[in-house]
Amino acid sequence: MILTVTPNPSLDRTYEVPALDRGEVLRATAERMDPGGKGVNVSRAVAAAGRRTVAVLPLGGAPGALVAELLAGQGIEVAPVPVAGATRSNIALAEPDGTLTKINAPGPELTSVESQSLLSAIRTHAGAAAWIACCGSLPRGLAPEWYAELVARAHLAGARIALDTSGPSLLAALRERPDVVKPNAEELAQAVGRPLATVGDAVKAAEELRTYGARTVLASLGADGQLLVSDAGTWFGFAAVTAVRSNVGAGDASLAGFLAAGGEGPEALASAVAHGAAAVRLPGSVMPSPSDLDPSAVTVTADIPVDRPLTEPAS
Repeated sequence: MILTVTPNPSLDRTYEVPALDRGEVLRATAERMDPGGKGVNVSRAVAAAGRRTVAVLPLGGAPGALVAELLAGQGIEVAPVPVAGATRSNIALAEPDGTLTKINAPGPELTSVESQSLLSAIRTHAGAAAWIACCGSLPRGLAPEWYAELVARAHLAGARIALDTSGPSLLAALRERPDVVKPNAEELAQAVGRPLATVGDAVKAAEELRTYGARTVLASLGADGQLLVSDAGTWFGFAAVTAVRSNVGAGDASLAGFLAAGGEGPEALASAVAHGAAAVRLPGSVMPSPSDLDPSAVTVTADIPVDRPLTEPAS
């Protein structure tokens, strides 16, 4: 079982529009409504693969009730923590060329009692988990050190932790030595305080995160592929994608594929790349099922193309 923790979940509405014309009335050609949040997406991808997952998340108001209903409909066990504030609603506008414009609401402010209730719910379900995936931004009311406390508690209980967050929350948690961290290129650049222009720059930044405390770094480089840096070695994985429909949740699908394949080594990286490549070909934040994957299109190598420029340099 993979346990996911999403401290700031959302109800996500995605609209496909012909073009994003500012100040005009936009008529959507398609729309979707999905339960959102990075940890939620990991659970959705794990469930789509036929694996058991439990999603721990604070939920409040009518949007929270709808998130729980949608998750249950996808075969996900929900461990809700009731909160007074309403779960946030996010909006994404997707254009035909793959450009995505997102409006993310801040979400409710959690009280100290609600924060402790969230930690208690995690502890209740942690014993049965092969991995605990802690993902996304922290809501108002939770200090940047909250993830660090969670990692420390999980390790005391013998659990393995995968952490997907950024900024002060990531840096604070590194001292507790999370088993896996999964930054994208921008988050990686932010963590080390310098721009990344090549794959080699990303490798050096990932190695630096390991000196700060991360045991393994799984770095998403967007269209350029993914990096895996650990004690066992460094690998680079990529898959050509000819048509991008939506990149919402692609990184979350990658993390789900990585953990479902064991969470270590080149085989897990290949699974991560296959899941990420499949996700960008799907609408909205739809998570890929096994039939969407194309493992034959994935290449994983220990011969790192250190001089390859990043398509989108990170600053």
